[in-house]
Amino acid sequence: MNTVAYVTVDVFTSERYVGNPLAVIPDARGLSSDAMQRIAAEFGYSETTFVLPPENPDHTARVRIFTPTAEIPFAGHPNVGTAFVLGQQRDNFGKPVGERLIFEEDAGLVEVVLTRKGDDISSASIRAPGKLTVGGTIADDLIVRCVQIDPHSIRKTTHAPGFASVGLPFAFAELDGLETLGKAWPNAAVFAEAALRHKEDKTGFSLFLYVRSADNPWHFRARMFAPLDNVTEDPATGSASAALGAYLTSLLPASDAEVKITIEQGVEMGRRSVIGIDVRKSSGVVNEVLLSGSSVRVMHGEILL
Repeated sequence: MNTVAYVTVDVFTSERYVGNPLAVIPDARGLSSDAMQRIAAEFGYSETTFVLPPENPDHTARVRIFTPTAEIPFAGHPNVGTAFVLGQQRDNFGKPVGERLIFEEDAGLVEVVLTRKGDDISSASIRAPGKLTVGGTIADDLIVRCVQIDPHSIRKTTHAPGFASVGLPFAFAELDGLETLGKAWPNAAVFAEAALRHKEDKTGFSLFLYVRSADNPWHFRARMFAPLDNVTEDPATGSASAALGAYLTSLLPASDAEVKITIEQGVEMGRRSVIGIDVRKSSGVVNEVLLSGSSVRVMHGEILL
């Protein structure tokens, strides 16, 4: 009977059973796209990654990322977790795995740097593959109905609700406090309406809500909902965090800036995740977005094909 090996990790945490779970197929050679989609649906995680030999031998691997319902071009926690898994192997498709990895993905090349402490990997940092793109604004009423919150709870001091991307588009809205954030809950019917009105997100309508800390304006608590993609709530959304960090940095009046952001997500789910974002802006343009976090190994085994 044919089998394929898998590993699962919890990402953006150093504690098992919290953070964002990820399934990794370290050697996906021989699997069709249909088989990959079926395996991703079977795991039911927000994403599953499939690692293939790179088209360019100078790169580390070709990485394909699947949600339970579709393949996507880029996501944050799958890259962090996949780099963690490959970094623990002696080699990858016959080549040794160093501290710098380059993944070929539909969104472009993703560079990953591993930080090691002895034989252990303490964290992985990835460089977002895409330039910051900012989409249109979103009506307050649509946000309010999507997550069933008070109409006056949206903060627009910095920006109105809208879209931003550094590889994968998300809708963003800032809320007035943790109480409002904690009460938010998605209405799938309104999300479907939002997806029809806004075509930026090809997989539906992914909404990232955040609240700034009173003590530190660059420390956020966030939640992300994407019910049309079978993700009622995501414990950690690295690609959205990177896009938000890039967008907020672009709005700063200074033409040059370096910003360090910490985003806590998944707290309301009991799966606290900690995401680090480093953004650099030069001459008014955001030119570097780094996403970092830790991972911990949870399970390994074989899938029967």
